[in-house]
Amino acid sequence: MEASTPLLTPYKMGQFDLAHRVVLAPLTRCRSYGNVPGPHNAAYYAQRAARGELLVAEACAVSETARGYPDVPGIWSAEQVEAWRHVVDAVHAKGAVFFCQIWHTGRVSPTGRPNGQAPISSTDKQVTPQVSHDGQVLEFAPPRRLKTEEIPNIVDDFRIAARNAIEAGFDGVEIHGANGYLIDQFMKDSVNDRTDAYGGGIENRCRFAAEVITAVADEIGAHRLGVRLSPFADYMDCHDSDPKALTLRVIGLMNDLGVLYCHMIEPRMCVGAGEDGSKPVIAHGRLLPFRKAFRGTFMVNGGYDREEGDKAVADGYADLVAYGRLFLANPDLPERFRRKAGLNKYDRSTFYTSDPVVGYTDYPFLDDQNSELATR
Repeated sequence: MEASTPLLTPYKMGQFDLAHRVVLAPLTRCRSYGNVPGPHNAAYYAQRAARGELLVAEACAVSETARGYPDVPGIWSAEQVEAWRHVVDAVHAKGAVFFCQIWHTGRVSPTGRPNGQAPISSTDKQVTPQVSHDGQVLEFAPPRRLKTEEIPNIVDDFRIAARNAIEAGFDGVEIHGANGYLIDQFMKDSVNDRTDAYGGGIENRCRFAAEVITAVADEIGAHRLGVRLSPFADYMDCHDSDPKALTLRVIGLMNDLGVLYCHMIEPRMCVGAGEDGSKPVIAHGRLLPFRKAFRGTFMVNGGYDREEGDKAVADGYADLVAYGRLFLANPDLPERFRRKAGLNKYDRSTFYTSDPVVGYTDYPFLDDQNSELATR
């Protein structure tokens, strides 16, 4: 192993001995038909698994009403738990560590929901139409503001989902508190317009997140719990007037509970083209106050390549670096980093299609000499 590749140095995350710092980020793929994972999902994750590697599964809905997109996996039913068990077994057979991300999409749900009910949220304000990566305009249904007395039931959904994940064999759970989904909808003041105990100042807006994190920690143990946050993002109209104070409040709670890791998404800050004009330069560094404040493992995600990941680890900016699109298109990404090899180009048009193979398990490995996708 080369001393100049900090990403590939071992790391001990609590009870887990990781072979390197490269993590598979949770990636929604919309291929769990009927919200139940199948053999093709097991093949996908097993392709990206290796001994001592950390993988975070795509977001799993904590209840039937939590799924905002078609064919996303759930973790609320016995059938789903059993189906996930086969996926987890395939990953563990490769010697990898596997965490399950759990979420509730809240108001981020398209019109025409099968049950005919409005999605729930902290508010009754509707998400403005969004433009997808392929240029399509996405519209979302008007949400229904949760009643105060209903909120404990949603917290319980997260707790049960976490218990189900451990029953399915996952090594741990990551709570999705980022990207404009339900927990974020409570935390950020651009969305939360409540006047009860869950709205108003930072303390109240963090109450739902605090209750979810505490409930899951009590259920499965904080030693196998991670939390994902996006302090500076404005996904789905979800942003805050004081993101630093808000995030430090959540980190304080996580520290008090002894949460294993904090997974943070970098803000999108493209500050110009690279020297050759081919690659945008991504400005990283705004998460440093949170890195300094959090006592556990700190993971970052957002636009990193190998060189930037190496620098983040070498500088002590992060313990782990999660990769999404690059890992999606390169099932052997850590090995490619090790060899400083070329990478397959990802195809955005197949990110969310329903094909169980194309754009899913057909990306070639480094040693596939017939690859037409690999580029240097």
